This record gives sequence, C-alpha cells and structure tokens, in this order.
Amino acid sequence: MSLRHRPLRATLPFTLLALGVVEPAFAQTAAGDGEPAVTEAQPEEIVVTGSYARSLAAATETKRQAAFGVDSINSTDIGKFPAQNVAEALQLVSGVAITRPRGEGLYVSVRGLGPQFQSTLLNGRSVAINDLIENGGANGRQFRFEMLPAEFVSQIDVVKTPTADMTEGALGGNIDVKTFHPLDIGTKTTLNLRGTYTTLAEKVKPNATALTSFSNTDETLGLLIGAQYWGKGVRNDRWYQAGWNLDKFVADLGRGYYTPTRTRPTVETEDRKRLSGIVSTQWRPTAELETTLDVLATRLDVAYDEYGLDIYPDDPGTSIVPGSVKLDGNTVVGATINNVRFMASREYSLNRHDLITIGLKQSWKPEHWDISGNINWSYAHSFHPSYAEGTVRSRAMFLAPLTYDASGGYKVIPTFTTPVDVNNPANYVLYPFNIAPKNSKDWDTYARLDVGREMDGFLTKIAAGGEYHWRKRDYRRRDFNVTPPARTPLTSLPNGYEAMPFDNFLSGVSGNGPRHWVVPITSAFYDAFFTDAVANAPLTPGDQRASYVVTEKTASGYVRADYGFGLGGIDITGNLGVRYVHTDQVASGTLTIGTAPTPASFPQTFNNWLPSFNLRAELSPSLVARLAASRVLTRPNVTQSAPQISVSTDAPTASGGNPELQPFLATQFDGSLEWYFNRKGSLTGALFYKAMDDYITAQNINVEIPGRGTVLLSTQVNGGDAKVYGLEAAYNQVFDFLPAPFDGLGLQASYTHTSVEANYTAGARPIEDQLIGLSKNSFNVVGFYDYGPFSARLSYVWRDKYLAGTGSTTQAPTYVDAFGSLDGNLSFRLSDKTMLSLEAINIAGAKQYSYNDDELRYGEINYWGRTILFGVRTEF
Repeated sequence: MSLRHRPLRATLPFTLLALGVVEPAFAQTAAGDGEPAVTEAQPEEIVVTGSYARSLAAATETKRQAAFGVDSINSTDIGKFPAQNVAEALQLVSGVAITRPRGEGLYVSVRGLGPQFQSTLLNGRSVAINDLIENGGANGRQFRFEMLPAEFVSQIDVVKTPTADMTEGALGGNIDVKTFHPLDIGTKTTLNLRGTYTTLAEKVKPNATALTSFSNTDETLGLLIGAQYWGKGVRNDRWYQAGWNLDKFVADLGRGYYTPTRTRPTVETEDRKRLSGIVSTQWRPTAELETTLDVLATRLDVAYDEYGLDIYPDDPGTSIVPGSVKLDGNTVVGATINNVRFMASREYSLNRHDLITIGLKQSWKPEHWDISGNINWSYAHSFHPSYAEGTVRSRAMFLAPLTYDASGGYKVIPTFTTPVDVNNPANYVLYPFNIAPKNSKDWDTYARLDVGREMDGFLTKIAAGGEYHWRKRDYRRRDFNVTPPARTPLTSLPNGYEAMPFDNFLSGVSGNGPRHWVVPITSAFYDAFFTDAVANAPLTPGDQRASYVVTEKTASGYVRADYGFGLGGIDITGNLGVRYVHTDQVASGTLTIGTAPTPASFPQTFNNWLPSFNLRAELSPSLVARLAASRVLTRPNVTQSAPQISVSTDAPTASGGNPELQPFLATQFDGSLEWYFNRKGSLTGALFYKAMDDYITAQNINVEIPGRGTVLLSTQVNGGDAKVYGLEAAYNQVFDFLPAPFDGLGLQASYTHTSVEANYTAGARPIEDQLIGLSKNSFNVVGFYDYGPFSARLSYVWRDKYLAGTGSTTQAPTYVDAFGSLDGNLSFRLSDKTMLSLEAINIAGAKQYSYNDDELRYGEINYWGRTILFGVRTEF
C-alpha cells in the first residue's frame, strides 16, 4: 500500500490581501523532513466556482487525507479576508484564538493554551524570535506574527496531533507557515498597491507589494523574488489600571478590603513601518531530486509615543478621608484619598525588530526511498537604535486629594476628580527622568537529516532521522535615571510641555475621569537631562542583573512507522513512533547579593522521550474517524529561566528567575469524526484532552547561590498539575445547489469549548481551574459570496473572557473580557488580471475591557477604532 499521491495541478488563486494568482500545492511531505505530511487533493475533488470556494475545498481535502490532525488555511483564505498579518488569518481556524494589542493580531493560542505553548515553524524549520522591548516585558518563546507579511504566505498548517518526526516544543499546536515557491507558481508577476486608514489615528499609510516568479519551460529551475513596504498609523485610547490591592489601608479600613492601585488614562500612538523581502529558488533536475533555498528578511520599526496621566492612590503616605468610603462587599468602590500623586507622563521609544532566516533543503526520492537534509539559520534582533530612541520617560507631578467612584463597573470610566487643575503646567514639578534602552538578540541554528523507506504490507513506510538545534538569547537592558532638584517647577523647563493634542479621548465611553491634561515634550527633557556624563556612567548592579544569556543545545532523534490495513471493509492508516530529545541549557547572568553584583551560570540537562500515535479510519467514502495520543513538551520562557536574582544581605532569601526550571510536559489524547458530505462541504468534530504534569507555578524553593550557600528563592517552579480538555466543531459549505446567482453563497463556522482542571498558587493566593490565556468558548462565523467578478466576505470572530494575570497574595487576578470583531471584504475584478478591493476590520467599533476578579473592580478599556484597507492588484 502506498500513501503517495500525485501533486495537485488544479489552478487555485494565491491572492493574499489582493496579491495575484498562483496555484498552491498540497504535496505530501516525507515523514521526517519537519513539515506536516499532508496529502494533496485531486483536481476532480475540488472543481468548484469562486476562488474562496475552491480554497475551502482544497483545505478541506487536505484535512481529510492528512495522516494526523491538522487544519489548514491556504492563501486565498487569507487574501480574501482583512488579515494584516498571519495571526489574523489564523483566527479563522477552529481552536485558535489571538491577542490583538492596539488592534492588530500579534500572538496565537491553540486549544486554550497561551502563545508560549505553540511552536512556530517557517517552511518546516525553526525560526528565531523577536522580543517585546517597548516596555521590557520580554518572554522569549512567543513568536510575533507581525514579522511575517501575509502576502508572502501560501499556506498555514496548524497541527494538533503531532507525529514523532515533528520538531518538539508545542503543548498547544505546531504552526507551520509556508511561503511561496517558484515551481508551484510558474512565471508571473503581481503588484499590489493599497492604502491603510485607521479611523482613530485619521491617517492613510501606503502599502506596496511586488512578487515576481520565473520558471523555465521544463519546470526544472525557478526563482521567486518579492518585496513589500507596509505602513500603518495607530492610535489606541486606553484607560489603564494596574490592579486592586488587598489590605492596603488597614489602618483606615481594617483587613479584607480591596482598593485601586495605579490608574492611567493614556493615548498610545504608533507609526509602524515594515520592509520585507523574500527570495526562493528551486532546482528540480529530475522528479526525484530537488533543491530549495528560502530567504526571508523583515525590518519592522515601531515609533511609539504615549501621552498619559498616572494617578497613584496606593503611594506610600496616602490615607483615606474618614467617612468617605463607599463599599460594595469587600470592594471599596468609592473614597477620597489624600496625598495622591498625579503625574503627567510622556513615553517615547523607537522599537526596531529585524528578522532574517535562510534555509536550504535537499530532497532525494529514488524509488521507494525518501531522503532529505535541511539546514536553517535565523537571527532576530529587537533593539532601540540609539539612547534617544530607547524607552524615554519624561514626567512631572503634583500631590493632591483624589475622589473616586467606581460603582458603575468596568465598562465605564470611573469618576476621578481632584481640586488641582491637571491642565495647568504651573501645578507640576519635575519628576525623575528615565531612559531604558533594551537590546535583545536571538540566534537559531537548525540542521536535520531524514531517511524514509516505503514498504509493502502492514507497514507502509519506515522513517528515521535526527535533528540538531542551537539557540541563544542575549538580552541587555540599562536604566539611566536622573533626579532633578527637588520641587523644580515644570514651567522652568523651556518648551518642556504642551497640551495633550487630542480632544476626543475615549469619546464613546461614558464616565467622569480626566480626558485632557498637560504632557511633557520628550526632546526638551532629553536635551536637559541626558548629558554625556549620564550616558557614560558605568553599569549599575540593577543594569547587570537585568541582563542575561541563555543558550540551548538540543539533539533529537526519532523513529516513525506508517501503517495501513483493511478491517471489515474499513481502510485504516496511521503512524506511530517515538522521539528522544536531549537538551543542554546554560543560563548565565548576574546575581545581586545585597548591593554586590556576582556573575553566575547555571547549567542543566533535560532528557525526554516523546511517543506518538495517530490512527485514521475511513468508515465510508464520506466519513473519517481519527484517534491520536502523544507526549509533548514546551520549554519555559527564557525570562523564567534567566538568573535575574536579588539576594538579601541580612536573611537567606532571594527573589527572581529560576534557572533550574524543567520543561512543561503533557500527555494528550485526541479523537475526531469528520463528515465530508459533498466535495464542497464538511462537518467535523473533535474531542481533546491534555494532562500537564510539570506545570510551572509561583512558589518558594531552596537553591544554591554562589558565595551564599542555600537561600529561599521566591520564584516559579515545576510541580503544578493542570488538565485541559474540550471539543471543537467546524462546518463549511458552498450552497451551489441553489439557483443562480445564489449558488455563489457559502458559510464557514467553527466553535471551540475548553475546560481546565488546575490547582496552583500565585504567592499565597490559590488559583483553581484557570490558566492564563484560556477562553472557555470561542467561535467564528464567515459568510461569503463569489459570483462572476464580484466577491464579498463578512466574518465575526469571538472569544470568551480569559485570565490575563494571576495576581499575588495581596493583588487580585486580572481578566480580559469577552471580545468579538466584525470584519469584511469586498472585491471586484475589472479584468482577468486586475482587481479592486475594499476591506474593513472591527466594523462594529468593539472595545476591549478587563477587570480584576470582580466586575466592580475596573481594569482596562482599550479602543483602537476601525481599520479600512483599499487597493488595486494586478498581474502581468
């Protein structure tokens, strides 16, 4: 029995946000080459009218024939929806949810597990990861999908039941992003010109993408080159809140009451510019031999400028005015607090993200054999180009009474009033000035060899291979702090302030908080305080502790066996195998013992066996059942392993990262039933279960510190148990049975329900049956119409609330409220070669809300407006 299939040759549009036409191939990849082994759809199976309908049919056939659980999106799916990047395209996959800070998709979660639990590959190869440097919230394993232009992508596979040959690293899903290759496209050139308009920023930014492909007449040699310039202006109105504290005012209230912490109305703006290029070349002298070179490079510049008014009701020295307290249960929903700090704040940074990846693949497929070699080098660099473009914080403040009333709940701006005018610069004095430049470098080198042999009989193929993976994260941070003379008036700084240049802050949200205030001017503060002496100051112990280097060397090997047999008229195929992974990790940094910096390195080794099993049963020509089981792992975030530890001088205690963390491990099971009721429609369902036995939780442990011996470290440790289980259901159909012109109508929908059993702590606070980033329910609905030259799409994507922060012993957990986005697309083909398009994101103008454990405890309100994209695409 052979599991090989001929390559798909039906012509399918590859339009990516209106970018031309090619034919994506869904070729089965050899087991062991690091790419999902999906089987092609046969042309006669997917001949349907309408480009989006053809795309759905091809993706449906891919899922139907695959040897494991996978959901795919091809380029037409992406191109026919308002997708600014790959993350926004993935939100249409069942079980996938995204986060969208300031209105753009950035991180991806699969089946309720957060971004760090996914493994992202580019053309089947690992890729370096850019970090968050805007405010220093680095993580280390959360791939930033904004670095991948959607226009370069031909197909995305989300693998939910892995096989032994797949690179380890995902408890959620293996996400393989595939770029275009010239021998799949042929000879053609496409040009896409667009404008992006955001209603809140009120700016139109240009976008241009060109992609040209060449192949010789006998299709043995091909070259593809592409380039893109992409710009976007962003404004996000944000009512920010840092949390609610327990027992902050014990002297005034007694114990057991929650009061608000730092609160900030703020306008965040971004000027985003991305320049990307792609080169791909293929040489296929025979049907058995193929060489492929892939190069992709991206530079993303984000100029961030924030106008805020920080209000600190929890500062030392504050006190509640007797008789002013308004209670609702254990929440102080209103009070007057004396000596509250009001701080006009301006924060600026130029955040530059560079990514380059170079991959070479050699495959050789003589009769009955499948041999491939793969090497890849990638480098991600996230940094500020200069000190002046680091995170520059310019601030001025005054102390005054604050009267607040938050009894309206978390969807309105609470009442915040003070007798001091926040718009009068004469009321402010200068506050310490700060610049925090960051520099994050990530190297990823990857090599693997795979050998497979087709066989006759019960075993249809045996494959084995090995992989070597070297990764290094080098993170550096400095903090320059300058304290002006006490009580220096803001007005003494020439040209040091201005009125906030916006008069419609959160205009669609009711409430009586500050909506206009004085803001500093960054250049004036920088010129006055960042002298040569400050710039040339030596590193402080805090600077040394904030920097670290973590290296990982991973060697792995696998054996995979594919099988196939008949059982009572039912064709059964599948695979089973085991993967062995050996990891050497060294976490190096600087400990602070009292005030003395001490370099330290912490080596450790992991050894893991990861078995896997997949079974596919074709119960009838239209009904497919699957069973799968596997052992999977995800390594801790780099910052969790970094030895950023502060050690007390007068007690055997410390706090910081834990370089002794072990990987997350889980055993997972999956079962599905898939009904392909015609060539253009399917109804599928899946049940899944994941048992994590090394979940990382916040606790105190004893560790050995060089020069200090054993100390009690407040950190994160392995040991928590968590079980995630749920179901997915998906439906898609083209209603071609209707009379014309209604036969161009279609519907696509999916629903995911996820539950969790968990028991761990955040400080002394128990967390039960919740995981960060897990939404219990999510769904998407897409209606589409393709008829003649006209196409239309309307989609609604929604996810339930989720835990965003676990809080601590004295601070309440944080939840992000349910959120849905209505997006749409209209396109009209002027000719066979030219198309006009109009797209809109967040049509309904949805706002994103959060709260702290109780809906009375307000959290954040974010509103980024609507995004309109319009353009023309042509092919020649």
